[in-house]
Amino acid sequence: MEHFFALAFGAEEQAHQRRKGSFDRYEHARSAAPGPTGLGAAEAEFLASRDSFYIASTGSNGWPYVQHRGGAPGFVKVTGPTQLTWVESTGNRQYITAGHLDHDDRVAIIAMDYPNRKRLKVLGHARFDPDPAPEVLERLGTTGRLEGILTVEVVAFDWNCPKFITPRFTVDEMRAATEPLRERISQLEAALAAQQAATGRPPS
Repeated sequence: MEHFFALAFGAEEQAHQRRKGSFDRYEHARSAAPGPTGLGAAEAEFLASRDSFYIASTGSNGWPYVQHRGGAPGFVKVTGPTQLTWVESTGNRQYITAGHLDHDDRVAIIAMDYPNRKRLKVLGHARFDPDPAPEVLERLGTTGRLEGILTVEVVAFDWNCPKFITPRFTVDEMRAATEPLRERISQLEAALAAQQAATGRPPS
């Protein structure tokens, strides 16, 4: 795999870094260690627990586009040391990403963990298979209507800092976080009801 900075920072980006004084920091990080050999346990666990991410690609007219992908947690499968695969479920049927890949297979992915203020950036080469074999679909555990599968050969990744990531929570996450409070409310309501029954009057 490549070092993420080696792909993300070209001559123009480095020129801006020199002007703003950040070039030495990034250059030291890039030269101090080679790129990873593959996705590690932390990356695999993080990606496998996501219920959504964003994927960017570029069309033949030169315009970039970002699409959202979502599903149940675990819909993204780490299918190899440097490989991600997921089912392309039927959506609005615009096929923008699929069409872009016919022209340029390079993609960028950002996967977010809003509650914990984490984000993982991935660069890779993607391919779209509109007619995957049944055994492949079985391994991916797919259900419902689908357009095919998309596989990304990861060439670089990087973890971002938490700066400016606003914590956001799903309904399930909020329900789990407030469960102790709701249990305590139930206990207090039961205690008040018992007090009322014993005294014959509402609690003061």
